[in-house]
Amino acid sequence: MRAAHPRLGGLILALSDDPQSTTAWARGARGEELLGSAPNGLTDRGVRLLHDRRIPRSRANIDHIAVAASGVHVVDAKRYRGRPALRVEGGILRPRVEKLVVGGRNCTALVAGVQKQVGVVRDALAAAGMDDVPVHGVLCFVDADWPLIGGSFVTGGVAVLWPKKLSERLRAEGTLDQAAVDAAHRALAGALPPA
Repeated sequence: MRAAHPRLGGLILALSDDPQSTTAWARGARGEELLGSAPNGLTDRGVRLLHDRRIPRSRANIDHIAVAASGVHVVDAKRYRGRPALRVEGGILRPRVEKLVVGGRNCTALVAGVQKQVGVVRDALAAAGMDDVPVHGVLCFVDADWPLIGGSFVTGGVAVLWPKKLSERLRAEGTLDQAAVDAAHRALAGALPPA
């Protein structure tokens, strides 16, 4: 704005609201920050964490990677309002289609994004000779309106849940011993640099 209007740019910026994209980015960053601090208490239980990792040859990033006895959890943090729900359409005459809906908005594209991130993590582990390590995709909605009972679900192989439920998943028993957890953490830290 200042470059386009050298004399009035400062005044225009002072009088105008932030663009919607700036507001949405700041809100999302706050959601990632809230989630990023939540699982840190799990490190004394052997969970290893990586935050905000860059995907090679891309402008995209992975919000959080948690390596636990239950495997590697690729976590995309979202700060959306409304109740997450799984809608299933089609069936007998039409193909069955699952849709992730949050507060009435179709958010199915988020599932595809996590699936791509899971693929990147699997490839990084395979390159390190660790293709037997289980990798799980997670969409974690920080400020969503979750019901008192139930609520979490899986769509397209991606778990949709809230931070406390994520902590439960990370504390769950699994097949990886601590040496395997540490080795997977090192491999991912080397393959996926900080953003």
